[in-house]
Amino acid sequence: MEGGRVSTVAPARAKGAIQLIGRSADVVALKQEIERVARSDAKVLITGESGVGKEIVAHTIHAHSPRAGAVFAPVNCAGLPETLLESELFGHVRGSFTGAYRDKPGKLESAHNGTVFLDEIGEMTLRMQGLLLRFLETGELQKVGADDGGRKVNVRVIAATNRNLREMIAQGTFREDLFYRLNVILIVVPPLRDRREDIPLLVDYFLGRFKTASGSPISEVSAAAMKALTEYSWPGNVRELENVVERMVVTLQRSTVEIDDLPSEIKAHDVVALRPKRERRRTVADDLYKRLLDHKESFWSTVYPLFMEREITRANVREVVRRGLEEARGNYKIVARIFNMEPRDYKRFLNFLRKHDCQVPFKEYRYHTLQATGFGSPKPVARSLLKPAA
Repeated sequence: MEGGRVSTVAPARAKGAIQLIGRSADVVALKQEIERVARSDAKVLITGESGVGKEIVAHTIHAHSPRAGAVFAPVNCAGLPETLLESELFGHVRGSFTGAYRDKPGKLESAHNGTVFLDEIGEMTLRMQGLLLRFLETGELQKVGADDGGRKVNVRVIAATNRNLREMIAQGTFREDLFYRLNVILIVVPPLRDRREDIPLLVDYFLGRFKTASGSPISEVSAAAMKALTEYSWPGNVRELENVVERMVVTLQRSTVEIDDLPSEIKAHDVVALRPKRERRRTVADDLYKRLLDHKESFWSTVYPLFMEREITRANVREVVRRGLEEARGNYKIVARIFNMEPRDYKRFLNFLRKHDCQVPFKEYRYHTLQATGFGSPKPVARSLLKPAA
């Protein structure tokens, strides 16, 4: 830092590897663990909040392993319906379903002698979990529609999740035998708020990367702007920081990033910290509720991890639930839909609220109560959310 400015020179990327950016104790320990894990062929389970960089960790393990010269094949288990995910992983034969005009290898076959990365493993259906377990036990893959005995392939499997798999096992939504097959080595990726000293390095790295692609004139970040970036809580972790930096590169047409150029939630961070508790609670709830409604983020990837990591309080969670009950006219099932949960997560949601004393009485939000008290009609709710719950 010179003259109140912070230079932005991107660190060099290691040849042939995905670089983990950071010098904090957490990142140093993570790099050391990756080096140890990369030498073996053991299965790895990577856990951490959404946006922390679990795929980068998986890719780095692959890049430092004896399999580095072969394929690294990522598969998003949450991005495909069950039938397509089965075909994506195991492949299919011609005529096995409508549109299967030719044989197609799956990722497991294509990555022979390489690594397959199963992201969002907690989103797999129980049937798919069973198919994966069989493959892990036998090393044989059975293509969709194939009648033969299957084909042996040699791949290393790395899985990742932002969900609590032990809790899912207790609820019957994740197979315990599969969990123990995958959880040979566990790597926990820390959230960005736990390694704030790495934020300036990450800002420099992303600025350098996006500048190269866009020809942006940005050459530095002011000390005040960097301070605000470093002190922000980053609920979306490294992915959120990357998006903020990319937005600055695209929109700014000058050499220096000032604090006024930052998104409002980052600029307001210090101001919020000085407000009275009740007002601060409402502000936190506003931000979380906006993410749930406007950005279609799930309760489990936003409110839940922040509460479990004690970044937000019980009162913050109750305030978010109150907003949902107001919108849903006191119907907790509709609240679960508003909070972008799968139907199967409804009981889990209620259990979470009971266990952590975050329940809010619903009767006062019922439509007839609002009418009787003279407060008028409640806010309209999207028709799709008012369909009778199964």
